[in-house]
Amino acid sequence: MAKILVIGGAGYIGSHVVKALLKENFGVTVYDNLSTGQRCNLFKEAEFVEGDILDAAHLEKVMGGGFDAVIHLAAKKAVGESMENPQLYAQNNISGSINIFNAMLNNGVKNVVFSSTSAVYGMPEYLPLDEKHPLQPMSFYGYTKMAIEQVMSWYSRIKDFNYIALRYFNAVGYAADGSIRGKEKNPQNLLPLIMDVVTGRREILHVFGNDYDTPDGTCIRDYIHVEDLAEAHVLAIKNLLSAGRSQIINLGTEKGTSVLEIIKAVERVCGKKVNYDFAPRRAGDPANVIATSVKASQVLGWKPQYTDIDKIVETVWNMEK
Repeated sequence: MAKILVIGGAGYIGSHVVKALLKENFGVTVYDNLSTGQRCNLFKEAEFVEGDILDAAHLEKVMGGGFDAVIHLAAKKAVGESMENPQLYAQNNISGSINIFNAMLNNGVKNVVFSSTSAVYGMPEYLPLDEKHPLQPMSFYGYTKMAIEQVMSWYSRIKDFNYIALRYFNAVGYAADGSIRGKEKNPQNLLPLIMDVVTGRREILHVFGNDYDTPDGTCIRDYIHVEDLAEAHVLAIKNLLSAGRSQIINLGTEKGTSVLEIIKAVERVCGKKVNYDFAPRRAGDPANVIATSVKASQVLGWKPQYTDIDKIVETVWNMEK
């Protein structure tokens, strides 16, 4: 049984990844500082080590546990915060990742699946976005992910080090079986903010811009269910353990949904009106961002199962209830 170290495995996406790995009978150890992850998201079948990726000595010690691969999901990820406090993002995301990779090399662990982002692309020059699109991040957060990918590329050229970087688009939803109940702390994404309005934790949702060149004037994004993301990580681990070839792969659905379409879906599923207004555009927001998943299909054999936005919203509403 292959042993996997999941760094950030108590977080929103990480806990779903751990769940998917356990289902495939991998041995799993979670390493998390619980700054955004939560104990209630831990599974009793997985070992838990509390620790920080900035603690290089502790990482070195833990990495000596005979792991076959690492899944690295630990990062600061708020775009706005990264522009206000880049030093925090440089230290945590870039320095922390280098600590992980160095600990891997020093302990003979040569395979890593890295949680990257579509933010590395910046403003789309064409759609759907593929892995060959130019990298022009518009936030320091996006830059940190690009920089980490570049470090992995160099390590892969020089050392016995293999990686798959999974560039996520918009992660949404919760485990359909209700097994993960820890809500994301301080979410900044659209669907959790809408749910805050529906449940009375927030008075109103501000929709930034209604004059984009889209059918209803609001931004279109590629929303991917978190369980589909988790399945892609399992497939990526299997690919690395069998093929050992470094890759960069987009994870999207090739389907776009606008802000207003998400709001309408929530109203249908929840049976409640969403209180929202229109606010000025945010700087740097593209009108439309969708991804091709051709490479994910060809290389990993991955195909998203959640393609209906109402079904995705339903998993969030069930968790809220």
